Amino acid sequence: MATVTFDKATRIYPGSEKPAVDGLDIEIEDGEFLVLVGPSGCGKSTSLRMLAGLEDVNGGSIHIGDRDVTHLPPKDRDIAMVFQNYALYPHMSVADNMGFALKIAGVPKAEIRQKVEDAAKILDLTEYLSRKPKALSGGQRQRVAMGRAIVREPRVFLMDEPLSNLDAKLRVSTRTQIASLQRRLGITTVYVTHDQVEAMTMGDRVAVLKDGLLQQVDSPRNMYDRPNNLFVAGFIGSPAMNLVEVPITDGGVKFGNSVVPVGRDALSTASDKGDSTVTVGVRPEHFDIVEQNGEAAKSLSKESTDSPAGLAVTVNVVEELGADAYIYGTAEVAGGEQKDLVVRVSGRSVPDKGAQLHVVPRPGETHVFSTSTGERLSD
Repeated sequence: MATVTFDKATRIYPGSEKPAVDGLDIEIEDGEFLVLVGPSGCGKSTSLRMLAGLEDVNGGSIHIGDRDVTHLPPKDRDIAMVFQNYALYPHMSVADNMGFALKIAGVPKAEIRQKVEDAAKILDLTEYLSRKPKALSGGQRQRVAMGRAIVREPRVFLMDEPLSNLDAKLRVSTRTQIASLQRRLGITTVYVTHDQVEAMTMGDRVAVLKDGLLQQVDSPRNMYDRPNNLFVAGFIGSPAMNLVEVPITDGGVKFGNSVVPVGRDALSTASDKGDSTVTVGVRPEHFDIVEQNGEAAKSLSKESTDSPAGLAVTVNVVEELGADAYIYGTAEVAGGEQKDLVVRVSGRSVPDKGAQLHVVPRPGETHVFSTSTGERLSD
């Protein structure tokens, strides 16, 4: 097995001045499952193709283990890649597809057959070995592509959105299979996806990219609890974090009719930047719904006793999921601006469409970001 290191790796496509990947710095541990995630055009697939040797590296270097592979051809990197479109040979059987790379390498037939049978057993493909790809479902074809990578026993697996052609239900079950298989084999894996739910559920660590720049690399839990900036905060989480620009006031920030306490260091940093507002992030599950003199409002100071504390939210849509429900509503924030908000509530107490709720962030569950730079200010 092997570590993988991107050391300020940069890729600039001919005819473009802006790098597709700009100074990428990531160290991937031996046996780790790292997911590269971000919106279309952020540089995640380019980063993977640089590691595979399919794209030139215009600056920096890439190492697999102790070897500098920056300018080595793909065949000399000891990697195996799983593509989005499976890339199977339609005229070959499943067994021949899985063993083809070994055949080209001159491995004895008996050894190829044994490795193919072992991989097929792991992937539950034994009964399909004599079939052609056209006789298989999308999920089965993806497992064949995985099997072809496994039999090579590479030092590193590279996976480029391997589940995007599968339907939603199959995608969920297959991502579980891939994650458990990777842990069983212990092979260092770099996985690219645009689906942040996929990234959060599969990776040991997640790296978020935007416009070719690495925004944050961390465990899924830390990424969710402590996003580095506004982009990561809005990208990671489903539904996304609510981000509301609010004015700074004495002791905190003004949130509707309430003052929400915010760390003194965060407010001081914002003031040093000349900001009169900050952007507060609240996860949908971290809102409390309050009534006049309600329990959740007791820890918050109210500016008016004539209306309930917090921010008034008008319910537009309710998405019922059984145990929980998500309220999609609009609220009037600072300056009269209308802002969409998502609030998670119990599935047993779902408000009617058109109803008005008052919500406040749960104490200690707010994220504070600089409005001007987007960087995180709160601890």
